[in-house]
Amino acid sequence: MNQTKMYAYFLVLLLTIPCFAQNPLNFGSKIRTADPSAHVWKDGKMYIYASHDQECQEDFWMKDWHVFSSADLIQWTDHGACLSVKDISWADNYAWAPDCAYKNGKYYFCFPAGNGHKDRVNPEKSTKWMGIGIAVSDSPTGPFVDHIGAPLWTKPYSNDPCLFVDTDNKVYLYVHGQGADYSVIELNDDMKSVKGEFTKMDMGGYEPKMEGPWVFKRNDKYYFTMPENNKTLTYYMADSPKGPWKYKGEIMKEENGNNHHSIVQFNGQWVLFYHRWINTGDACENRKKQRHICAEYVYFNEDGTIQPVVRTDEGLTKKP
Repeated sequence: MNQTKMYAYFLVLLLTIPCFAQNPLNFGSKIRTADPSAHVWKDGKMYIYASHDQECQEDFWMKDWHVFSSADLIQWTDHGACLSVKDISWADNYAWAPDCAYKNGKYYFCFPAGNGHKDRVNPEKSTKWMGIGIAVSDSPTGPFVDHIGAPLWTKPYSNDPCLFVDTDNKVYLYVHGQGADYSVIELNDDMKSVKGEFTKMDMGGYEPKMEGPWVFKRNDKYYFTMPENNKTLTYYMADSPKGPWKYKGEIMKEENGNNHHSIVQFNGQWVLFYHRWINTGDACENRKKQRHICAEYVYFNEDGTIQPVVRTDEGLTKKP
């Protein structure tokens, strides 16, 4: 091979390789995203509801939520902010991990928000509070409007909601919070209030530190998944959305930072959405890595258990 042909060969190779590197997901800008809540709605498209890490934000002071959609999981549309804390009367900060559900012909955006300040040096001086709100829209991309004008409750302090609508149309809410981990509460049909109190679920005797629960159903089996110790994705299985649950182990190993996720089926294939802490070269002085949403295919064994998932650069560009 002469020098000209060799140069052409390596030029083609250089231009070809990047188009296969799909992780993190390309939303068309440098937006920093985390905590993906993924859903497939009646139009067949995939929608991701995400928290938005602002550039050089102070201690996760986050102000709005974005929604993205795709028909093929490769090309994405950023529909912008679907809700902001400036649109909420009872909170002004902490726009953290959200979720969304479809019921009664409308889309319900379930979000955590709060106020105050967390003093990491002197925790006893902290004034930070967070609660769970519900917003509503006729469109999956919003804009969403606060459905209640208040949080669903003020105690317990809580965040990271998972809003699960079962096949019988009952709505279950799981959260991370003070005294609320591994608990579930039902919502009324109007999606404005809860039924009774939290029910503490039977987790089979294993309840490690957790956040960001995600519940889904497959073949009449329910899956309670979470970042165990806030980093390693693990899961339980049950025959009911309220348990009792049986611990099944690890889905994805930790990687130097917290990890929030969702698992959803798209065109017959299951997909795990999650976020990674990535050094993009232009991070802030006080934070060398920032969060970006990624995705991988998920595979199940014959008994319904989940095969371990490995992070890849190719993500969803590789064939399932």
